[in-house]
Amino acid sequence: MEIAIIAHDGKKAEMVQFLNEHKKILLQKEISLISTGTTGKKVKKAGFEVIRMLSGPMGGDAQIAARVAEGKCHMVLFFRDPLEKHPHEPDVLMLMRLCDVHDVPLATNLATAELLIKAI
Repeated sequence: MEIAIIAHDGKKAEMVQFLNEHKKILLQKEISLISTGTTGKKVKKAGFEVIRMLSGPMGGDAQIAARVAEGKCHMVLFFRDPLEKHPHEPDVLMLMRLCDVHDVPLATNLATAELLIKAI
């Protein structure tokens, strides 16, 4: 199972804390993590093995969206910061739309991510 990990700048620390709290589940052999660039750097520093894409504004969200469309990514955990403007918002919306089109579970906040992780 491939899980995409994405977090806007104001949510990166929250994402790392979430991953650490669910380390036992996420370190299973059948789970692989992919991430946008900057989030992936922080996730890797926290001790997780992760495949890093480009940073979100440079196309990382689009790369993950492509993996969703190809059937390679099975879940997306995207801690969005709804109070900030993001220049790559069209890519974010595309990713969310493709998750809906391809029926891929998508969490955009901590509460939903908790439910998805507990369902694994």
